Order: sequence, then structure tokens, then C-alpha cells
Amino acid sequence: MRSQIAQGIYSGTLPGVTSLAGHLGVNHKTVVSALEQLEAEGVLLSQGPRRGRLIAPGLKAGPRPMRIVVLTYEASDREESYLVRVQHALIEAGHEVTFARKSITELKMNVVSLARMVKGSDADVWVVFSGSFPVLEWFSNRGIPVFAIFGRRKSFPIAGMSVNSEGAFKEVTEGLISRGHRRMVMICRSDRRIPKIGTFERGFLDTLTSHEIPVGDYNLPDWEESAAGFRELLDSLFLVTPPTVLIFQESRYLLPAMQFLNSKGLKVPGNVSLFCCASSPDFLWCQPSIAHLDWEFSHLIRRVVRWAKKISHGHTDTICSEIPAHIVDGQSIGPVPSDIY
Repeated sequence: MRSQIAQGIYSGTLPGVTSLAGHLGVNHKTVVSALEQLEAEGVLLSQGPRRGRLIAPGLKAGPRPMRIVVLTYEASDREESYLVRVQHALIEAGHEVTFARKSITELKMNVVSLARMVKGSDADVWVVFSGSFPVLEWFSNRGIPVFAIFGRRKSFPIAGMSVNSEGAFKEVTEGLISRGHRRMVMICRSDRRIPKIGTFERGFLDTLTSHEIPVGDYNLPDWEESAAGFRELLDSLFLVTPPTVLIFQESRYLLPAMQFLNSKGLKVPGNVSLFCCASSPDFLWCQPSIAHLDWEFSHLIRRVVRWAKKISHGHTDTICSEIPAHIVDGQSIGPVPSDIY
């Protein structure tokens, strides 16, 4: 309530206890206790029995330390170097930053479980990394201040930062086609395909179609998102009509994919070309080095800190910024094999 008063969501006279309890999703006694505490702090003024409390005249929202909770797609995302840098930058700005008890995948994409976790937290605002459509829709519908790092936020009026990679990746796809490749498979998570195919993935299919290359589930396959499911996917792909290009949206898929190819005696790029739509410092240590997309993470860190500063001053911020992506050449792309295995 203190946060929403500071943001100007409430002004003048507060709604009644019953209305507040319904809006905040808590019980009647919790609201009464909160109102009494805010009244003792001088934030609210009593107008007598059965009358709504008045927000103190002249009360201005000023900068304040906030409790920020970071919700990641998977638990392992907490180790991402740029998320750690975001956390440190927000702490240096005076905020308290923690990670959510469970990741989106640990919540099984269930918004009921998400609501329960959010209700049980003491967060003022949230930072959501790679949020799925239902998760970001849930935050947006409740007016909770949130900053979306990547993910499917373009459909919602929430602050965030995404990577403008469509143009760079179209250039990559055109280059692969010019080398003779026709059987290209992009491996991505289901939330990039459901409830509808994302803009990035749609651009990939459209580029293939523009060159009269038939597209379908082969190019964006469905798979069980687990280590065993990934292996099963690769087994099925290389059973009958093996791809000549594997495109990965996440860097974590590279190592198991290369282990699989090695077990089959397949060479990169002699038999299969590899490309990743994300960056990893490990790529330059690979032999062959991995071709991929990259971007400048310092833009992201500065943007999140500016967003937190605005919210801490009681302002709203629903601006989405973009980081331009660029292509990092590697040795993992070659011409289509003359004798397709």
C-alpha cells in the first residue's frame, strides 16, 4: 500500500477496507493492521469511524530503497553474468535485491502458483527474466511494477528491454541459404511457439518461405524440455532427413548437441553447421569457434537502474528499449555437405 500510494495509484481518500482487501488479495485483518501502521507513520490521516482514511496532504513520493525480486525462467539463470551484474548495480543504487524462491519452470508456468508466491513475498517491484506470455500477462493485469528482461513482453504495457536481432538473424539465414542449406532446424522452447509463434521465429520461417523452402514443424520442432527430451529430439532429427544446420536459441544447448554429434561421428561444420542466437564467453574457446549473435549488456544494466529510480520516485515507466544485435563470425558454419549423410 505504501508503494502504491507513492506511485499515485491511490490519492485523496483511500477505498474502504473490504475494497482494499479484494484489490490486494489479502484478508480484512491484514488490511486493518496495514492501515493502522500507515496512520502511525503519518502517511494516512483518520477521518473518524466508518470513514475512509485520508492520504496526508503534501505527501510527496520521493526516492526510497525498494525490495526488488528477480524471477528467472530457470533456477540456473541466476548464474547468468549479466543478471548478476544487474543485481549488483541495483544494490549499489541502494535497493535490496533477491531472487524469487522458485523459477518460472519450477512453478510449471502456473499463474496460480505464481500468484501464491508473489502474495507471500514482500517485494515492491519485480524483474522478470525471459518471462513467458502467461507470466507477463499475469503481472500486467495486476498493475504490479515489473521490468521484463527479454521474454514475450511485447504484447503488454510493461517496462522492459529486448534484443533487436531480427535483422541480424535474417542476414544469417540468407547467408546459410546462399551456401546451399535447405534443411535448417531452430531449437527453441515451447513458450516461443505457444500460444503463437514469436516474432523472431516467424521471421526465420518467412525468410525460408521467401526462398521457396517449405516450412513446418520440422523447422521448429516440438520436444520435451529436458536433457532426455533434447537427446530424443536430436535422435529423431538425424534418423531420416538430417538437418544441415542446427540453430539454437540458448547457449546451454551447444554442449549436449556437440556431444551428440561427436557420438555419431559427425563433424562441425563438415557435416552440420551450428549457429546460436545467444552469446556465451565459452564460444571463443570452442574448436571450432561458434558463430552467434551478441549485444552490449551495459545498455541493459543502465536501463534497469533508471527504471528502478523512476519507480522509487513514484513515477510509472512502461517503456521498452531495444539492444541492437550483431553477428559474431565463427568457424561453425560451412557450405552444405556435397554428400548429405
